[in-house]
Amino acid sequence: MRLGILDTLGLVATVIFAVPVGVFGVETALAGRPMLGVGLIVVAALMVLLPQRLTTPTDLPAAVVERVVGGAVTEPDDDEE
Repeated sequence: MRLGILDTLGLVATVIFAVPVGVFGVETALAGRPMLGVGLIVVAALMVLLPQRLTTPTDLPAAVVERVVGGAVTEPDDDEE
């Protein structure tokens, strides 16, 4: 999965907010409240993973264009030269 500059900056911003949640989850789990701690760790992981995996309405036009262009244009093989 290749990320552009804006996608990378968005991922960094998400990680900046997810790391404190995950660290607090680990501390809470180690302090004797494992259910809450594990729940917070799961929330932190989902904060990072879901935006990368889900297709949002703003992603649909790019996906349609990519599919149309990918179907119409074929790249030549290296062996055909």
